[in-house]
Amino acid sequence: MTFPILTSLLVLPLLGAVALLFLKDTEQNQPAIRLVALVVSVLVFLETLLLWARFDPASADFQFVERHAWIPAFGISYFVGVDGISLLLLVLTGFLTPLALLASWESVHSRARAFCMFILVLESAMIGVFVALDLFLFYVFWDAMLIPMYFLIGIWGYERRVYAAVKFILYTMGGSVLMLLAILGLAYLHATANGGSYSFDLTRLFALQIPQNLQFWFFLAFALSFAIKVPLFPFHTWLPDAHVEAPTAGSVLLAGVMLKMGTYGLVRFAFPLFPVAASFFAPYLAALALIGIVYGALVAMVQPDMKKLVAYSSVSHLGFVVLGITAMNIQGVQGAVYQMLNHGVSTGGLFLVVGMLSDRRHTRLISEYGGLKKVAPRLVAVFFIITLSSIGLPGLNGFVGEFLILLGAFRWDWRMASIAASGVILSAVYMLWMFQRVNYGPVTNEKNASLADLGVREWVVIAPIVAAAILMGVVPNLFLRSIEPSAARVIQQVRAQVPAQIQAQRVTPSPGSLIPTPNPQPLAPAVGPQPLVPR
Repeated sequence: MTFPILTSLLVLPLLGAVALLFLKDTEQNQPAIRLVALVVSVLVFLETLLLWARFDPASADFQFVERHAWIPAFGISYFVGVDGISLLLLVLTGFLTPLALLASWESVHSRARAFCMFILVLESAMIGVFVALDLFLFYVFWDAMLIPMYFLIGIWGYERRVYAAVKFILYTMGGSVLMLLAILGLAYLHATANGGSYSFDLTRLFALQIPQNLQFWFFLAFALSFAIKVPLFPFHTWLPDAHVEAPTAGSVLLAGVMLKMGTYGLVRFAFPLFPVAASFFAPYLAALALIGIVYGALVAMVQPDMKKLVAYSSVSHLGFVVLGITAMNIQGVQGAVYQMLNHGVSTGGLFLVVGMLSDRRHTRLISEYGGLKKVAPRLVAVFFIITLSSIGLPGLNGFVGEFLILLGAFRWDWRMASIAASGVILSAVYMLWMFQRVNYGPVTNEKNASLADLGVREWVVIAPIVAAAILMGVVPNLFLRSIEPSAARVIQQVRAQVPAQIQAQRVTPSPGSLIPTPNPQPLAPAVGPQPLVPR
């Protein structure tokens, strides 16, 4: 019997949270509490690296599969597995969690035990979302991760933390209810087609023949839930409030991992389960993504608060990911998955740096800073590298993902690629302008003159981010080779199930109708040439 590595990834953070219950939450015990949580999170990260080392990058199949009956009367099972799309998102989760804990080592002073427990429970739930292959199990993890994040924002956040936490939970749970109805509808359809046998098994539901009208409604239910999580314009309004009010650790995990669950859901569930509806709605999702790219960049440009600027940059950057998915060719999908990882590293790093500055000055207003290069040169140097990785400088991680997405979008519709390319320019404008105002020029405030440079703990927190940004930019094939087979399989699943007449023609809506009518514009090629990055 093989070692259940995915189950151990799920259980280990929970065991760590339980172990913390046996330590009294006193000031004297705080170092021990933080150390236990940190050790557990590091062990989880090491286990994700072991999973990656044992993963077969040439296979598109789900690997390390575990299946056990859970509620057999309704066809619900504990069914988990990973492929090239979910594998590296697991590694990203394991990578960012100990960094988030370290970042809050000195900034969280009250209820440290509860804080660490919520971080560990959140990690377990996020891992569950990426490994679940039973839709009911996926929904359980999808909603479970909202609870610890709600408390992290509501208890350890800033002045308007309760408002931000309630807004976060209402938005995300509201969309989840519609997805639950669609999941139940899929199980009912399976029972109707298979003699009353219910199933939430994703691999079985892929083969289910879903009537076209139901595909449209089910796709909308899934897509709305995922669009809120991304967040896709115009469902993004909860994100700036949540980021601004969350503690640094919450912002890192929210931006670094949780937002990716929306885009992950699109490529894992919405598109392959409902290919006809996905082909119909792809241009509309792409249009919203393009609006988000430009809108998020323009709004970020005028933000006075560094944290809110980074939050709106997420709206813009994740628009690229959605655009790559909707292109549904190998460059677009592979670039989208890679960009999920890039965004987690770059934006997570930006929130860590902003948190370090906020801990020193207790303000995030850009106008309160200036001339930091003279007083904290090492901090500014790290800040500069992460800023360049966020705007996609060649040689750093952001370039490869954005380039592949733009290439995939160009092969689908050159006009979309042109609009999206403007987002790259705007990203450089608002990020470099913010960096210049914060770090260059004269020291504008006497409080800035005495700012400390990076300490040992902060080096341990930020150095892995910088190393990952450089590694992903210089050796992208280390990551892309695992993604490619699974991305190609998703594309084939979508294309194979779409009727031939829709494969040959783009589907556009007739005026005032939800009935698709052909338009003689070609879709992107099904798979297209191999990625530019060699095997």
